[in-house]
Amino acid sequence: MAVWLVVAGAIGWWAAFQLTVERFHLLADPDAIASCDFSVLVQCTANLESWQGSVFGFPNPILGLTGWVAPIVVGMALLAGARFARWFWLLFELGVLFAFAFVIWLISQSIFVLGTLCPWCMVTWAVTIPTFYVVTLHVLRTGMVPVGPRARRAAGALMGWVPLFAVVSYAVIAILAQVRLDVLGSIF
Repeated sequence: MAVWLVVAGAIGWWAAFQLTVERFHLLADPDAIASCDFSVLVQCTANLESWQGSVFGFPNPILGLTGWVAPIVVGMALLAGARFARWFWLLFELGVLFAFAFVIWLISQSIFVLGTLCPWCMVTWAVTIPTFYVVTLHVLRTGMVPVGPRARRAAGALMGWVPLFAVVSYAVIAILAQVRLDVLGSIF
């Protein structure tokens, strides 16, 4: 889990950094074309310039620049042998839950409202989803969230299934994108 948090955090942070750079580029030159704009369907500009791209009044990638530091720090601390209090894990889970819910909302906005797939956003989705599963199962299996011993054992057993959960989640997103946006039809 610790290694995953560091790797996911680094990947998520890099994607947020790239989106932030693209946003600055577009702010400096409104006529510019973002380097991640590959087609009408696969692009960053529509997402970055929409109200959904700044839902809290500032560009969403800034959330990633700050938020992805937490999994990196927690993962590195765990690798160093740190142990965290229950309140810490509950707050960390709350942050990961917020990130997961926000990503689900952004996915729905991207597919059903904006009609685009942002490459760097998809990288963020790809690491947020399994991070949510890993952290949630961890707080359940360790008893940080008060559940019975049976639920703790189940959460521990399900930890090995996180890659499958992630792949199924990606497949659901891909199917939704295909049905709504005809991704394959636009490529071929």
